[in-house]
Amino acid sequence: MLQFKQKFIERYSKLTDIDSFITICNTFLRRSIRVNTLKISVEELKNRLEKDWALTQIPWCSEGFWIKHKREERRDIGNLLEHTLGYFYVQEAASMIPPVVLSPSLHSTVLDMAAAPGSKTTQLAAIMKNTGILVANDNDYSRLNALSINLERCGVSNAIITLMQGKNFDVKFDYILLDAPCSGSGTIRKSAKTVRIWNINMIKKLANNQKQLIETAFNCLKENGTLVYSTCSLEPEEDEGVIDWLLNKFDNAKLEDININIKRSNAVEEFDGVKYNPDVKKSLRIWPQDNDTEGFFVAKIKKI
Repeated sequence: MLQFKQKFIERYSKLTDIDSFITICNTFLRRSIRVNTLKISVEELKNRLEKDWALTQIPWCSEGFWIKHKREERRDIGNLLEHTLGYFYVQEAASMIPPVVLSPSLHSTVLDMAAAPGSKTTQLAAIMKNTGILVANDNDYSRLNALSINLERCGVSNAIITLMQGKNFDVKFDYILLDAPCSGSGTIRKSAKTVRIWNINMIKKLANNQKQLIETAFNCLKENGTLVYSTCSLEPEEDEGVIDWLLNKFDNAKLEDININIKRSNAVEEFDGVKYNPDVKKSLRIWPQDNDTEGFFVAKIKKI
């Protein structure tokens, strides 16, 4: 049983049904995969797996499935031959949302600003059908190895890997994904450590970094370009607070509706005495108990 700090409970009681949240955080996260259509079709992979594995469609991603062994004899889906061959990527269901929302067109230029280990990068490459240019960046050298291995395993051929601070980018792109480094409070179900290290000062520090990153991302966006900002955090300062900051700083930043088949919770429009721009309600906020997934936040921004 996870032990939550009292300050955490008091804070989250203002944001959600705390009992439902704590209950689901103490359950196992369902395993899920995304079919890598650069190498195999959805139907072909289903035919290969369905003898031993039950696949349940993830509503918001046509290539995504929850997966469970029919005889409950194994859980090690990463050891399957199909995984080694790059036919699928082991990816949490909520993590599939940002690339679906960004939905880059073929032959476009795309920046994945914080790409490692590559789950969303490989998903973007599949959406782009290996056309155009996909820049996969990370600022941590130790993470680039996993990124390069995953891109190679999945047959990604339109990607360029870069190692630099996101704030140093000065190139224009049609689409940008900023899956920002965050406190990870939506990932408690798979990371008990998140509960132990949680503190308010860390959240404030991360929010300042996220504002710097999203400003750089917006400046690197072409006119009429699309930026998707996402976190696996449930903290308003890292989510709606960052979007509010961007909207107030740039008159040509417009938040767009996110229309996908998912159960969602209301965005936080006011927290701890701070009122956010009313447009933040167009953001997508999902709690773990909404869809039996990780918690996630996604916002879609257009540069007008």
